[in-house]
Amino acid sequence: MSVEVEDKVLVIDTGPDFRQQILREKVGRLDAVLLTHGHRDHIAGLDDIRAFNHIQSRDMPIYGQREALDRVRVEFDYAFAETTYPGLPQLQLHEVGSRQFEVDGIKVIPLPVKHHKLPVLGFRIGGFSYITDANSIPDATLSLLEGTDTLVLNALQREKHISHFNLEEAVAAAEKIGAKNTLFTHISHKLGLHKEVNKMLPPTVSLAYDGLTIAL
Repeated sequence: MSVEVEDKVLVIDTGPDFRQQILREKVGRLDAVLLTHGHRDHIAGLDDIRAFNHIQSRDMPIYGQREALDRVRVEFDYAFAETTYPGLPQLQLHEVGSRQFEVDGIKVIPLPVKHHKLPVLGFRIGGFSYITDANSIPDATLSLLEGTDTLVLNALQREKHISHFNLEEAVAAAEKIGAKNTLFTHISHKLGLHKEVNKMLPPTVSLAYDGLTIAL
């Protein structure tokens, strides 16, 4: 998920297909990466950040909770070794908590949620809020989501799941948050066919898809 604010570009998570996504969308610059958590399907593509290191001649700022940053240090230990060599990904890690922070003047509000027992961060930038890998949203975070125009929320499947919202739970959460437009992401084949599921959803809710562009 890339977010463009004026002339800045942020990416939320770098999954295994990060490189393909960046090439497909012709993203020519990247100012920072926001990590929701350290599971491999959300950080596996981080090594490909080295292309932006080369193009922009700078380290890439990476923002996340300690759990996510610790996982980055383990998965990409060669980037933090004492002995370095040209071509390594150059990562500048920044630990964030629950307080608002800024990335090159862009205000980012962390949205703490739970992925079963694992604390995960969503992020809010202006009227846009992004939450993935969650099955519980605390009341304090619901208050941070008030006034959201566009919400991206995970909806894994129809059956109950231990660490993700299923479709019914995601719809209920979307209605509680009350965004003008809600898009479900992190969906699996178990959810069903795109056109059929969309017909079941409330008017303000729809399924996201690869290559979707949102004007904020």
